[in-house]
Amino acid sequence: MGRSSDRPHVPIRLVAPGVAGDARGVEERERPNVTRAVRRLVRDLASRVPELSHVRASRVLVVAGEARRASRATIRPAHFKETRRRSDAGARRKPLVRVKGRKILYVVTLRPLWFLDSTPRERIATIVHELYHASTRFDGTLHRGRRHSRLPLEAYDRRVLALVDRYLAEAPGEIVAPFAAEGLVRARMWLERPTASYREHEYRGRRVYTEKQLFLGVVEMRTRRRVKPPA
Repeated sequence: MGRSSDRPHVPIRLVAPGVAGDARGVEERERPNVTRAVRRLVRDLASRVPELSHVRASRVLVVAGEARRASRATIRPAHFKETRRRSDAGARRKPLVRVKGRKILYVVTLRPLWFLDSTPRERIATIVHELYHASTRFDGTLHRGRRHSRLPLEAYDRRVLALVDRYLAEAPGEIVAPFAAEGLVRARMWLERPTASYREHEYRGRRVYTEKQLFLGVVEMRTRRRVKPPA
């Protein structure tokens, strides 16, 4: 959600585990974990917003990633829409992502604009926007009627913002507070990012991704306090 241009790259670095007496390691661990905060938000949304009651936070992986045009976030389904499986009707397959033994059905990637040029409400609205794309079967596919090719973005956003307003009227403070953070925060990132899909007999890369292909990095967060006027 949202549009902008020529934004700076998000500063990222690998977080080394701290050891006893290592003040830097303690400091790293005390920084807010934003991707964990998003997962808690997803769980709370599912419990309070009937339109998102089908969402299972344990099957959603949240990561920080690179810029993609003017997007604040994107959602990637685990299955092909035609088959509702990791394999399509031909020879294409999608990689398997499994975290803590659970198969991940959707990967939500937070983009630099989410971190560097958003209000707290816009950050929460972005998460709702992406989750609303998921099929109500929550089967690793996207809802066909909620694709922007079928439902114009303006109409889609009106629905999303109505859900956000209703949610924020009763949301617990401890759930929404992390989205007003300033400064350096921690976020889960890909050490090795899965390909979108591959051809079964041609692909020589990794086909299964787990926690071993993820790491906690540090990313800068700048919170805008006012909504930008329309361009």
